[in-house]
Amino acid sequence: MAAAGGAGRGGRGKGEGSLAYRAWRQYLLQLQHHPLRTKMITAGCLAGVSDSVAQKLSGYQKIEKRRLFLKMLFGFAYGGPFGHFLHKILDYIFQGKKDTKTIAKKVLLEQVTSSPWNNLLFLFYYGYVVERRPLKEVKLRVKKQYPSVQLSAWMFWPIVGWINHMYMPLQFRVIFHSFVACCWGIFLNLRARAMSLKQA
Repeated sequence: MAAAGGAGRGGRGKGEGSLAYRAWRQYLLQLQHHPLRTKMITAGCLAGVSDSVAQKLSGYQKIEKRRLFLKMLFGFAYGGPFGHFLHKILDYIFQGKKDTKTIAKKVLLEQVTSSPWNNLLFLFYYGYVVERRPLKEVKLRVKKQYPSVQLSAWMFWPIVGWINHMYMPLQFRVIFHSFVACCWGIFLNLRARAMSLKQA
């Protein structure tokens, strides 16, 4: 029995000693002890992955490092902190409840407040800071693009929000949102690329 128990412990120890497992354990520890910092870094890294893939899909021969850095900076300095405090405030308002009615209210509140604001801010940031366009031109582009961007967001993100609030623990919600945003950004670039090829 002792030998069998030792073998079982040895088997578990081998699995627990894998690099991926240790990295995940360390990540969870960082998330537990330094939640805001960990979410900021995660959001920045995922924004970088999304933009790197987007640039390649758009036909860039070399990665534009300035654009990549600024996109990562936006995720790190704004996306991570905003999401962290947003979800804490929503849980405080609705007292952490997870019934269907409460989740619907959370998603609705999120979609009529943070979603329009985030999209508007990002369009201004991308045009004025990343692309370095004149403010007057940025305003015109935002006025033209914003309605379709927001409409697309309302067709997709409420589903993500529902899954996030219903199934994700509080500490994982920003990370889940950032991961989906990374995939969403890649998808949008694939769609834009396909549309440009059709028009060519």
